[in-house]
Amino acid sequence: MSDRDTEEVVVWSCSQGSKSEFLLNVLGYHIDQDPGPVLLVQPTLELADAFSSDRIAPMIRDTPALQGKVKDPRSRDSGNTLRRKVFPGGRLNLAGANSAASLAGRPIRVVLCDEIDRYPFSAGSEGDPVTLARRRTENFWNAKVALTSTATIDGLSRIQDEYDGSDQRHHHARCPDCGREQRLVWAQVRWPNDRPEEARYVCAGCGSLWDDAKRHQAIRAGRWIASKPFAGRAGFHFSRLDLVWSRLEKIVRQWLEAQGSPEKLKVFVNTVLAETWKESLAAAKPGDLEVRAEQFDHGLEGSGTLAPAGVLVVTVGIDVQQDRVEIERVGWGMEEESWSLHHEVLLGSPFGPDLWNEVDAYLKTPSWSEDGRKLPVKATCIDSGFATQQVYRFCVPRFGRRVYAIKGIPGEAKPIWPKKTLKAKDSSVRLFGIGVSAAKDVVLGRLAIAEPGPGYCRFPAGRESAWFQQLTNEKSVIKYHKGRPRREFQKRPQDRVEALDCRVYAYAALQSLHVRSWASVKVAAEKAASGRVPTPPRPGSREWDQPREIPKLRKRRRLRWSMPA
Repeated sequence: MSDRDTEEVVVWSCSQGSKSEFLLNVLGYHIDQDPGPVLLVQPTLELADAFSSDRIAPMIRDTPALQGKVKDPRSRDSGNTLRRKVFPGGRLNLAGANSAASLAGRPIRVVLCDEIDRYPFSAGSEGDPVTLARRRTENFWNAKVALTSTATIDGLSRIQDEYDGSDQRHHHARCPDCGREQRLVWAQVRWPNDRPEEARYVCAGCGSLWDDAKRHQAIRAGRWIASKPFAGRAGFHFSRLDLVWSRLEKIVRQWLEAQGSPEKLKVFVNTVLAETWKESLAAAKPGDLEVRAEQFDHGLEGSGTLAPAGVLVVTVGIDVQQDRVEIERVGWGMEEESWSLHHEVLLGSPFGPDLWNEVDAYLKTPSWSEDGRKLPVKATCIDSGFATQQVYRFCVPRFGRRVYAIKGIPGEAKPIWPKKTLKAKDSSVRLFGIGVSAAKDVVLGRLAIAEPGPGYCRFPAGRESAWFQQLTNEKSVIKYHKGRPRREFQKRPQDRVEALDCRVYAYAALQSLHVRSWASVKVAAEKAASGRVPTPPRPGSREWDQPREIPKLRKRRRLRWSMPA
């Protein structure tokens, strides 16, 4: 970044690979040695504020060379705020890639873009945020641009595209035994079965086994080698295998924990190996799903049947159509293994009360497990895209039962369950915008899991073939919009996808519960089942509607009580 011949630096690395520390060092250098206007861009304005307070402010406070060069944040002028810091000869502005306003304004000489794969497709309606930031440097002959990120999906990754346009440098370690220079790759890591603490790296030259100490020695003796000619853009790519503070045992354990879960494996590939995730071309076929259907029951009260003992939590997804609502009741077990307990189609107009009365009665009906546990519906997501006001009226008084009005929000960077609600026309409604792209990724990926275990989807025998067809009718495709790749989920106009939508909403409802430890959920279920006779309750029982006992407040203390689960 201090070399005049270098215009841009691209860093594609694993997580916790000192990308942020690199940007802080560049920033400190320009405050102390080469002042000028600097722009630092984070994926969102909120992350920019957090980076300013958690990383930049302590660096300025604790670095002797920077002390006194940025005004005291307690001063009354605007020379040191969260998003703007002035120093002799220059200034720092912090921006969010989701805010076109923060990317516009004065010319900038040094642009630092962090985690660019988490940037939105467009900053508002202005276009690609990386391009907008680059345009700010056009008036400077000595401009610098730094781009850093971990990768995401192959073909959609910004950092992959930027790195492909660089001189593509990889770090090559030198073997202490034979002297061969080599890239460290995952295929050369070996360990005995069930003993990751004995993991070793195998030299590609002489076959010698490196423990962590020897691997660190090889890394320190290594060098960066470019695979393309240098043309003003330097690119660096490294994984956690290239870090001297990483341990092979920990990396192997992370690999073993990710087995059987496409989501965890994706995280491992992106954040540990620093590679893009290649989507599987072998999508689940409806016939294959139907063939593996099993004999189990939904356990709905009054039916005389019992749900599988592996079910620990029940959620519901509801899709609203012009003449009906379609409902799927999903049971979730350890590590989000799922059972499609029940599929219901309630006919009627969503603009009248009768249909919603049926929906309410359905949601109040619990399932019962084989070990005698009552399984009430813990959370429900109802799509508000059709009959919006009727959905709102139904959900608002039932918010305490975790009946949520939702709206699907497309986009790769959108979380499945949001931290904040959306603004609805009716101020009394808490509308949740769920990341349907991420949720569909999870659901469709899990349909392809062929062995029981984490994420495996189980279906009951006797389910209609058309339902399995609906579950697999959408496909993931990559399309180009204004020169940028974007992934979309497409179906043929005549195809129906209500089954997939209901499963996506049921999974979003599960995410709303924020289950952190399935082991603790299982322990609680085992305690609840102890001493109970595994028989279904009497038809017509309404035990779940009995009022809850309100705890008494202790004297001389003010306690804030949350809504009972």
